[in-house]
Amino acid sequence: MTITAAQIKISAAEFRTRADALQAYLRESGLHGVVLFDADYLKYYSGFAFIPTERPMAFVMNADGERGLFVPRLEAEHAKANAAVDRVDYYLEYPGGVHPMGVLADMLKAMGISERMGVDTDGYPWIFGYRGAPISEVSGVAAVQVRAFIEDQMMIKSPAEIALLKESCKWANLAHRLLQRYTRPGVTETEVERRAANEATDAMLDALGPIYKGQSSYYGGAVAGYRGQIGRNAAIPHALAANITFQAGDVLVTGASAPVWGYVSELERTMVLGEPTQDQRTLFDHMLNLQDIALDAIKPGVSCSDVDKAVRRYFETNDLMPLWKHHTGHAIGLRYHEAPFLDTGDDTIIRPGMVFTVEPGVYQAGIGGFRHSDTVLVTDSGIEMLTFYPRDLENLTLPI
Repeated sequence: MTITAAQIKISAAEFRTRADALQAYLRESGLHGVVLFDADYLKYYSGFAFIPTERPMAFVMNADGERGLFVPRLEAEHAKANAAVDRVDYYLEYPGGVHPMGVLADMLKAMGISERMGVDTDGYPWIFGYRGAPISEVSGVAAVQVRAFIEDQMMIKSPAEIALLKESCKWANLAHRLLQRYTRPGVTETEVERRAANEATDAMLDALGPIYKGQSSYYGGAVAGYRGQIGRNAAIPHALAANITFQAGDVLVTGASAPVWGYVSELERTMVLGEPTQDQRTLFDHMLNLQDIALDAIKPGVSCSDVDKAVRRYFETNDLMPLWKHHTGHAIGLRYHEAPFLDTGDDTIIRPGMVFTVEPGVYQAGIGGFRHSDTVLVTDSGIEMLTFYPRDLENLTLPI
């Protein structure tokens, strides 16, 4: 079957539906409009993807549902061609002769946004040296925080979003397979990562052709790598790549993903280069048990905190708390990390349509770190595993 662009992107109708839900919230809250500066919110409501710089951009909508984008002149044609909005207003440049916030205030007036408006931040964030007054101050319109509503809306994924996440998982799986295939003693993480990412991206482009768009600030294509989590450095959950040369006996913690119209999945595995030691086997087994506990605990009606508490009980029962470093997981979608979080401090009730990464880890200094991460969809009865890479130690032991 031929894949069409309509099958791997969010439709104009879905963008309208998302905006309609926001519009209803504005009216219920007595707000005359909304101004959103967060790049992911612009992508969520309009489909417009860009790299944030010192030049402010915003999604603007009034209480009647008229949607607009506010952009610098250099992005005007880009926005008109790619955004699901009714109007595009632009300013010449930042800081410019007239500051962008002044031009945005004129746009609000033209769209009938007065008295009270919803915002994610009161003015453009101070990115890349940007400076400017709050939009409420410049426009004279009171700003009311609406970020919580938007985050709640983004938690429940639509069928189209789920399809994009499944497509991401497919290409992440390929990138990881190539990463595992090319890893061996004597080569560097940089060599292996570049080779795996390039080959997986080429295959993805061959399969999807010109209809493919990544639309991600994180990645330019399918990726897989180690991020420096090699050998003893594997005990650092968020290490940085350091061009490390692989050696026999290394514990390896991986990561793979692929952006598909802005949506990203997460696949992580723990591998061992050569025959595992008994200590490595023991810690690997604990990690796998912890992930199984988390996967079994994720169900509609259960709180995110209860999932993390179930995992913590295993740590405590097995005297592993000294090896604990982070919560069980997080939601994922347009962002690599989204709310809610599988954490004892997050009592959000799990609902069908949420998508989580499940990644409890065990970290032993001097030995390494042990962490798998799988992307899972919450269904009416439990979960559906969206990632599908082998999890057992036999399949993750690399020959030397």
